[in-house]
Amino acid sequence: MATSLEVRGLTVELPTPGGWVRPVNEVSFTLGEGETLGIVGESGSGKTMLSLALMGLEPHGARHAGEAWLSLRGAGNGDGGKNGGARNAARANLLTISQNEMRALRGREIAMIFQEPMTALNPVLRIGAQVEEAIRVHEPRAAESEIQRRALQALQRAALSDPARRARQYPHQLSGGLRQRVMIAMALAAGPGVLIADEPTTALDVTVQKQILELLAKLRRELQLSMLFITHDLGVVAQVAGRIAVMYAGRIVEEGPVAEVLRAPRHPYTEGLLRAAPRLTREKLVPIPGTVPSLDALPPGCAFAPRCPHRVAECDAAAPELRAVNKNHEARCILVR
Repeated sequence: MATSLEVRGLTVELPTPGGWVRPVNEVSFTLGEGETLGIVGESGSGKTMLSLALMGLEPHGARHAGEAWLSLRGAGNGDGGKNGGARNAARANLLTISQNEMRALRGREIAMIFQEPMTALNPVLRIGAQVEEAIRVHEPRAAESEIQRRALQALQRAALSDPARRARQYPHQLSGGLRQRVMIAMALAAGPGVLIADEPTTALDVTVQKQILELLAKLRRELQLSMLFITHDLGVVAQVAGRIAVMYAGRIVEEGPVAEVLRAPRHPYTEGLLRAAPRLTREKLVPIPGTVPSLDALPPGCAFAPRCPHRVAECDAAAPELRAVNKNHEARCILVR
């Protein structure tokens, strides 16, 4: 399988009054062409900061290290990415390119669906104008009639009923589910090859959530998308992803095929997430004791050690490396032998 995105040792540091902290700490993973990788973890685990770093949208003053190689699909064939676009062997390191180069890639090669569409959409612009802008910024010489046609096509692809009417409406006139579909239309309007979906179903009803997940799965197949799906919901990631990476305190603590990791987790944190997840066959949930440690007060060894039921003295000596469970499955725990 060809690789769409290869991340090596990505670290993001943010300035605080107490010094620099690392919300993303030496994260590495690969995203194959047409694959969906689920990133799972509690609030504060670094999932969103990871996605913002890949999009070049880190907070002001942030600094980063490592590599993030994006395979470029090329300018495409003018159909908004419907047929995958022209492919070539070129790659770009998202962490070292200039801001102008990043702006050229953002939307065209890699795009993002944000967690809360009501804050991501401009409240004073009509829906159609916002989708058209996502196209116009990459094709300034395109005729206005062509841009409008492609904007309506993007809205239709995102399963909005009567796209011409929706294009004339403002964000506040749409339901949460429709606003999220607009965000999907905007993200895919310029034909990117990699899509980052940051908690795209968090605030939606379960029926609407199912529709959005089915829409994303359908678009991934039709447009040959590679998708990084960020969520805290293990039930959701089990539906959409082929592989899963579990994050805790800025690091990936377990990675592998989603069915294998959820059936036989090898890191105590993953085990805790599964015990805390609601199930129809069990009445009582078992929460993970304690909270995610503050980034400026991480324990000296394993970051999960203070909350871990299997803690031993060795856990406090040094942060463990990822250890192979098998050729496809890794966990950052000394219990993996």
